Amino acid sequence: MAELVRWDPFREMISLREAMDRLLDEAFTRPLSLNAGEGLALVPQIDMYQTNDEVVVKATIPGVKPEDLHITVSGDVLTIRGEIKEEEEVKDATYLIRERRYGTFSRSVPLPVPVVADKAKAEFENGVLTLTLPKAEEVRPKTIEVKAKK
Repeated sequence: MAELVRWDPFREMISLREAMDRLLDEAFTRPLSLNAGEGLALVPQIDMYQTNDEVVVKATIPGVKPEDLHITVSGDVLTIRGEIKEEEEVKDATYLIRERRYGTFSRSVPLPVPVVADKAKAEFENGVLTLTLPKAEEVRPKTIEVKAKK
């Protein structure tokens, strides 16, 4: 025989709170991507690293054409803007799934050191944008040779 369990509204409120905590935690810890869910912004995901001479930024931007990308360096902020244009909708067809996103996007990130924007290089291959930004001369490490006195 089935056992009756007394209804406790507080138990359901706790599970609602846990669900909200999980939702907020995921919203602030997982970055949005170009494959983001319904109604979310298109934001390219990036990797940034630096060597002794340059700062390198790699951004994953599938579906965009190089001529639709605009890259600016203003002060210590790098901005990548672009647009993924929508393909022509297929007539006389019923879409079963439609998850790809179209529209404009923008991502601004602070640069760790001053760079020489005029000497920057940008390459785009297989949906990955690679920016190579040479560091300004004043922030590059200097080697001082030590000579022994005779």
